[in-house]
Amino acid sequence: MQVLKQGFIAGHSTRLGRHGGRLALVALLAWPGMAAAQSVSDVHFEAGNYGTMVSGSVVGDGFADYRLGANGGQKMFAELSVTESNGDGTVYFNILPPNSSDAAIYNSSMDGNSTTVNLPSDGTYTIRVYQMGNDADAGKTSSFNLDLSIQ
Repeated sequence: MQVLKQGFIAGHSTRLGRHGGRLALVALLAWPGMAAAQSVSDVHFEAGNYGTMVSGSVVGDGFADYRLGANGGQKMFAELSVTESNGDGTVYFNILPPNSSDAAIYNSSMDGNSTTVNLPSDGTYTIRVYQMGNDADAGKTSSFNLDLSIQ
């Protein structure tokens, strides 16, 4: 979907009245085909462990969220590996800080699929796994392992 300025949405003109801006926003949020979390999972470590591996899959432009509580000053290790794909396997992850829905403190599509990040604050962090490029556009499916630890 292409959003243009001056009241045009995907080539269709709209008259924006007093509530037009809010209505346009609601229309964009409810537009079919918008990416949504295909799964949301809370990650817990077994007693005595500081890490775990989770497995999942993503389809098309959807994403999988893994939530993990941590304290500021701790370090989070995350490493993503693709285990199977019917496309090119272009799978990445972002680390979102507490109370963020999209602003990342780490983006593996730019910085690589393995990292250790110093966490800036206490709270629940989200590791968002997603596809890019043709795999996302063509609705391909990729399975993955995500190794996570907090120290």
